[in-house]
Amino acid sequence: MKLKVFVMDGCPNCPEAKRIAKEVAEELGLSYVEVDIGKPDGQIEGLMLQIASTPSIALEDEVLVRGRVLPKEELMREVLRRLEHRNDD
Repeated sequence: MKLKVFVMDGCPNCPEAKRIAKEVAEELGLSYVEVDIGKPDGQIEGLMLQIASTPSIALEDEVLVRGRVLPKEELMREVLRRLEHRNDD
C-alpha cells in the first residue's frame, strides 16, 4: 500500500505534510511516495484523484485530505481506519 503526498514547489505547508506522512508510512509499514503536481505526471495523477490543492494525501487511490496538513495522530487514525476497512472486504 502506498501513502501518497501531493506537493508543489512553493507550497508553504508541504514540508510539514511530507514529514508527518513519512513518519506515518514508516510506522505502519507503507510505501511513501511524493507526487509533484507541478510536473506532467503528477498533474495527471492529481487530476485522476481530483486533487487541485497541496498538500493533499491519499492512501492508494483514496484521498484522505485535500489542501491542508493533518496532525500526525489524525492522519494515523484515518489511514488505520481505511486499512481496517480494506481488510474487512
